Amino acid sequence: MTRRLAEVAKKVGVSEATVSRVLNGKPGVSEATRQAVLSALDVLGYERPTQLRGERARLVGLVLPELQNPIFPAFAEVIGGALAQLGLTPVLCTQTKGGVSEADYVDLLLQQQVSGVVFAGGLYAQADAPHGHYERLADRKIPVVLVNAAIEHLGFPGVSCDDAVALEQAWRHLASLGHERIGLVLGPADHLPSGRKLAAARAVGEVRDEYVAHAMFSIEGGHAAASRLIDRGVTGFICASDILALGVVRAARRKGLDVPSRISVVGYDDSALMNCTEPPLTTVRQPIEAMGRAVVELLSAQINGRSVAAEELLFEPELVVRGSTAQALRV
Repeated sequence: MTRRLAEVAKKVGVSEATVSRVLNGKPGVSEATRQAVLSALDVLGYERPTQLRGERARLVGLVLPELQNPIFPAFAEVIGGALAQLGLTPVLCTQTKGGVSEADYVDLLLQQQVSGVVFAGGLYAQADAPHGHYERLADRKIPVVLVNAAIEHLGFPGVSCDDAVALEQAWRHLASLGHERIGLVLGPADHLPSGRKLAAARAVGEVRDEYVAHAMFSIEGGHAAASRLIDRGVTGFICASDILALGVVRAARRKGLDVPSRISVVGYDDSALMNCTEPPLTTVRQPIEAMGRAVVELLSAQINGRSVAAEELLFEPELVVRGSTAQALRV
């Protein structure tokens, strides 16, 4: 007990006597300090006293699929900062290959009695993935917000970048440069945002099936997919992420083809350092700041007991033209 008091007091910056008063439900402690002490208990992994377990912690789970793709740390920074301003503590849950799964994280967060959960890039976007852990959150009435497109039946509010507009911007850009053989490097076949991009491509131009490739979201996935499409004559590439686009650039170079004079590449996200690549990457920018603030507003409304419609807010992307696209080579 003494060690617990000392650790919590140090983390919050108050005396051990103050921590003791909170744990024993005694008066003389401000509400802000009381909540800070309870949050510190949760963060440090200590159980709350029995009489305090009925309250949800001021913790919010922020569940991400990875941190290697810089778009996810960018979202985490914006959302985490906005949560902190509201007195909520973000708990970062990052999946690793062979490690803790998304469902495992949900179980851990439920044990900590979190106030809410934000998912970005999760299994909710894959039609063929398991979704039972989302149902557990819904059954417990835990506030949830999803970032970017989700399958329909989950019933949570979401904040998304408009995939159709993003694809149209990229397609029209390549077409204006004279590219007639435009290929798509997308995520897995059951990935809903990628499906939306494919549908938008079919609406805006002629998409040949042999010019469409699905891949895992990695440089290696983009490289393998692009190698096939380059052999089929594709000269302009639209990718479902910047990471895939970097794989396309690598594939072109391995085949001795210059980017952008022979192969043009458009990414998606405008994640960190894409203006520092060689060449700098033309990409479609997600409005991360605006999307992140909307996520926190939706979550905060639910935490405070206000009703939020289970609908998707769509945000407008922006094409950022850099050095990876150029006029198509006439032969």
